[in-house]
Amino acid sequence: MADGAMTIVVGVLTVSDRSARGERADESGPVLAALVRERLAGAVVAHTAIVPDEAGAITAMVRAWCDAGAHLILTTGGTGFAPRDITPEAVLPLLDRHAPGIVHAILQSSLQKTPHAMLSRPLAGMRGRTLIITFPGSPRACRENFEAVLPALRHGLELLNDAAGADTRH
Repeated sequence: MADGAMTIVVGVLTVSDRSARGERADESGPVLAALVRERLAGAVVAHTAIVPDEAGAITAMVRAWCDAGAHLILTTGGTGFAPRDITPEAVLPLLDRHAPGIVHAILQSSLQKTPHAMLSRPLAGMRGRTLIITFPGSPRACRENFEAVLPALRHGLELLNDAAGADTRH
C-alpha cells in the first residue's frame, strides 16, 4: 500500500438461518474475510457477523456498519431463489445509488463457470460512502465473485470516499 493510501474498513456479513442457529459452520464469511485481507491491499476486516435470513436483522446490521464508517460491506448468502433468500430485498431499501457494473461483472464472470449463475440475484450499490455487495452463500462462488470485482474495487472505493490522488478517469 502506497503512503497516504486509503485504509479500507470492511464488514463481512453471513446470512444463514442454520449458521445463525449454530447448526452449520459458516464457511463463506471466513473465505470472504481472508480474501479481503490477502487480496485487497490496505483493507481491515473490522466487522463480522452471522444473522438469520430475516430482513430486519440483515438491514439493521448493514445500517449499523454503514453508520460506523465501514467503506465496504460484503454479504454472503440469501441471494438465490429459495423462499427465505431475501438478502437483496433487505439491502435494497438502504441504497442511495446502484452499481450495476459490479452486478454485471459478477454475473458475467459466474456465467462463464456455471449456467446456474443466472439463478443468483446479486445486488451492489452505495449507502453514503459505503459500497455494499451481496454474494451467494457458497465459498466457491464468494471466491469467484470477489475475484471478478477485485480489479476495480480499490479505485471505486477511493472515488466514493474522495480519497486523495484517486484518478477520476473511468
